[in-house]
Amino acid sequence: MPASPASGSGTSSDPWVLKTPSLGSEILMHKDEANNPPVLVCTVGKTVLHYDLRIVDDLHQMLTQRGDWLPLGNADEQKEPPEGSVEAWARSSDNPIGGWYGLKKGLRGRVGNYVAPVLEVMGLAEVEHNPRNNRMRAI
Repeated sequence: MPASPASGSGTSSDPWVLKTPSLGSEILMHKDEANNPPVLVCTVGKTVLHYDLRIVDDLHQMLTQRGDWLPLGNADEQKEPPEGSVEAWARSSDNPIGGWYGLKKGLRGRVGNYVAPVLEVMGLAEVEHNPRNNRMRAI
């Protein structure tokens, strides 16, 4: 269960209203399965980011295989993420899509900050909610 109540159903007309893992910012998230490829749309203030929708299943599968807590490792696209983190995995040529899950050049990072709450609200993962250095694991 998310640390703070989440509302919405994850559609464009009724997006999830979520908080980042640190609970510092509100984000709106929804799935756009009609897009090619299907995307997870994240709105933070006026900024809109897109992630390949496969990240939900792929990240859950990776976390399940790891079987333990994994650091989120939030980092902007221009910064190197901590090794062994969710962020590093989401950019790795070794992940199921062979690279970035973020689709908008310049805004492809911050997977742990924005995608982790989606897995949490879907009941697929547990996410820590500390001011910094949060982790997640599969449920």
